Amino acid sequence: MKSPLRASLLALAVSSSGFAANPAAPATAPAVAAAPTAAPAAAAGIDFVRDVQPILETKCLECHNPSKIKGKLLMDSAAALLKGGDTGPALVAGQPDKSEMIKRIVLPKDHDDIMPPKGGPLAANEIDVLKRWIAAGAQWPQNLTLQYKTPEQRQALAELQKKLPTLKNLQILPDKYSLETKRDFHRVVVLATFQDATTKDVTGVCDLKIADPKIAALDGLTLKPVADAGSTEIVASIGGQTVKAPVEVKNGTKDRAISFRLDCMPVFMRGGCNQGGCHGAARGKDGFRTSLFGMDPAGDYIRITREMPGRRINLAIPEESSLIEKAVGAVPHSGNQCFEPDSVYNKALLEWISAGAPDDPADVAKVTGIEVFPSQIVMEGKNATQQITVRATYSDGTDRDVTNLALFMSNNDPTATIDKSGLVTSGDRGAAFMLARFNVYSVTAQVLVIPAQLQYERPKLAETNYIDTLVDENLHKLRILPSGICTDEEFVRRAFIDIAGVYPEAKEMRAFLADKNPNKRAALVDSLLERKEFTELWVMKWAELLQIRSSINNNQPPFYKNALLYYNWLSERIGKNVPINEIVQELLSSTGGTVSNPAVNFYQTELDQLKLTENVAQVFMGMRIQCAQCHNHPFDRWTMDDYYGFKAFFSQIGRKPTDDPAEVIIYNSKGGESRHFLTQAVMKPKFLGGDTPEMKAGEDRRKVLAEWMASPQNPFFARNIANIIWSHFNGVGVVEPVDDVRVSNPPSNPALIAALAEHLTEYKYDMRKFVRDVCTSQTYQRSTKVNETNAGDKRNFSHAQVRRVRAEVLLDAISQITETPNKFQGLPLGARAVQIADGAVSNYFLTTFGRAKRESVCSCEVKMEPTLSQALHLMNGDAVNDRIKQGRVVAKMIQEKKGDREIVEDLFLRVFGRMPIDKEWTNVQQAIAEDPGARQSVLEDLFWALLNSKEFYFNH
Repeated sequence: MKSPLRASLLALAVSSSGFAANPAAPATAPAVAAAPTAAPAAAAGIDFVRDVQPILETKCLECHNPSKIKGKLLMDSAAALLKGGDTGPALVAGQPDKSEMIKRIVLPKDHDDIMPPKGGPLAANEIDVLKRWIAAGAQWPQNLTLQYKTPEQRQALAELQKKLPTLKNLQILPDKYSLETKRDFHRVVVLATFQDATTKDVTGVCDLKIADPKIAALDGLTLKPVADAGSTEIVASIGGQTVKAPVEVKNGTKDRAISFRLDCMPVFMRGGCNQGGCHGAARGKDGFRTSLFGMDPAGDYIRITREMPGRRINLAIPEESSLIEKAVGAVPHSGNQCFEPDSVYNKALLEWISAGAPDDPADVAKVTGIEVFPSQIVMEGKNATQQITVRATYSDGTDRDVTNLALFMSNNDPTATIDKSGLVTSGDRGAAFMLARFNVYSVTAQVLVIPAQLQYERPKLAETNYIDTLVDENLHKLRILPSGICTDEEFVRRAFIDIAGVYPEAKEMRAFLADKNPNKRAALVDSLLERKEFTELWVMKWAELLQIRSSINNNQPPFYKNALLYYNWLSERIGKNVPINEIVQELLSSTGGTVSNPAVNFYQTELDQLKLTENVAQVFMGMRIQCAQCHNHPFDRWTMDDYYGFKAFFSQIGRKPTDDPAEVIIYNSKGGESRHFLTQAVMKPKFLGGDTPEMKAGEDRRKVLAEWMASPQNPFFARNIANIIWSHFNGVGVVEPVDDVRVSNPPSNPALIAALAEHLTEYKYDMRKFVRDVCTSQTYQRSTKVNETNAGDKRNFSHAQVRRVRAEVLLDAISQITETPNKFQGLPLGARAVQIADGAVSNYFLTTFGRAKRESVCSCEVKMEPTLSQALHLMNGDAVNDRIKQGRVVAKMIQEKKGDREIVEDLFLRVFGRMPIDKEWTNVQQAIAEDPGARQSVLEDLFWALLNSKEFYFNH
């Protein structure tokens, strides 16, 4: 049977465009609003849904809806109209002239009582429709309740009318339904996808019906069981398309018992009762403590039912339980009112207390996961809306709509917000992810927002490889036009700094610019990948992640000797292009002495098993699991069971000294367990996000972990390594920060990060081959210059990022350009800062420009933000001015009889990697001409100015 509500909303959407074939009244006989007259409505040519409903919803309900009842008159139903308001019934069926609503709408436009009071009088044809409807008997479809349409909603309906001819696909979400008990229900969402890839929530305006209303029924937009058992379908139609979804009903007339874990615990989470700022705090609040985020339901049950008996819960008078009175605001509550007295949340708690506040049986079903619908949305314009629903699955095979129990948040509110009910509202152009959390599970839905009525034509872009294909596809979805390709000068400088960590020399720049080979950029990348500086750069980056330094807090090895051996071991491995996965496996499974086998120093940089566990997850999987040490992670999948199961891999690390005070032996002690923080239960080793491996007694757990960590069975390792490399070359990760991978911080381009990980694995972790993909892509070669569409884009790689050069590379560049060698502790004169093995070795310049101290594994240790102190040090310190004098670069060129133009060009190429523009050259000429005797001084001042320019210490 066609739902009257669905049909009526459909009619409103199409009343002026006629895109529906026949938006007629329901096939069943409509209910008569008042005593029937002799002439039926059809005889008068009036169709309520098509003709009357749009007038009432757009012109009358603004003042006469449940939230605003002017004159005590409601106009959303037949019963409300018959009841009337202050002046009695609003209509008399069959007698328009005696109906109060007609009397009001025909008053002079300046009369105080004219209806509607806003927007001017009704049009003559609208008045005629209402008169003829009443004269014909004022028939009203059965069970139909009208809803006020705001101007924004009317505008949205008008826009839908225009787009419907381009409807590409229609979906009912979820695509199948299972109703298992009398109280089971599911919110229905109908999603339309159009030819331009945009989507719209058309649930409220499509023709939505149940094939067999004896099996299930729609209550508004919510599906509920009718029969005890049976199968039917839910059918949605709009724009000439029809889609169906199966509905299965089991035990539809039988109720299940109220459950503390299934019904009450989710209420506490939704109400914020067990959050850290409330009763979930370590000491609780106002004398009442629960477990944080409900991680201990058994303990919470004891605290609620056994503490303060007869007060916290009152079995005799449930409504007077303090648990209830405080939650609904009936008595003072420092947490304010959590929910309304007539809400489903309060009803659930009252039902549980009324049932005797029972505990659940031991075999109560547990949540096994959640899904969000729809998972991908493309919204057009500001203030568009889309309802999201969440479905949970349980260990007994059932599922449940938990939309009204889930917690929602957006990771990008300017682009899209989400309210407590799961309603998404679009904002500015961009991408956002909506996080839904229920129980210990979190999932996201991707939302893309593009401007409304955007004049856009997909550009034809050159694509070098899979990277460009996936980046360009994402930009197309966002309707962002990428920047053009950078100049040869920009590319050479960018590639030298990113790949080799050095600035190009003037002769290298000239040679590249003169090269006519159309593939010279790829050739340059290949040559840079073979330079030893490429190895040194990545040894430095991995030395940061592995915290290679001599001074550590525990005053245990590694000392300087150990740090140097450790660094040399890493340098040798990377220099030989040993795959990263093999290096990691060697590190994690390493056994022996810190001197004889330097890789074991990995286990000496952090002796605390908890911190070691966290470091391994963060460095090799990009995950910060610290939160799960004391409670289940509030914004990710990790539970305390996951944390302590992963820690179990490191619980049997043994250490013993040797005759050499600098050496410690790391070995498998075959004893020691990881105990759960809360329950003190012994936890079996469990892969993070994976299985619990079968292990023999005494087997080295670290070797089992190492084998899994860098294997295809671990979905996080390759993604993490690929993201770290990608971030280095593009200034921002696909996941950013790179070491904060979590459900609530998803990748900006999921398809891209998946492809990067897949290719890195396919290449057997050959870094050079992978880096070649990145640096030869059109994406990497884009200009930093932005256009109107991509000026605000920072995460979708539509243009290159302007990035400050990291401290070590910048200091080496100053040394190289000014021809003044550096000297660092433990290294010969002329060594590069990139080559410093020990994280404890530094100087004022490196510290000022943010070199990592290697005291933690956090990517945030490397500071890339420009600061005032950095600028002052370049201008006033010895970093530039003294080196210009010491290196005598200008003086040497003058001695070599080079002309002014040649010297200026050399300086520009050294510092900026480009030739001077006419204005720059003219200014230098004028300065020299004004005082020819100060030629060297003028040129050295130019050299100083170039080295203090932003163009020098930024990569662009």
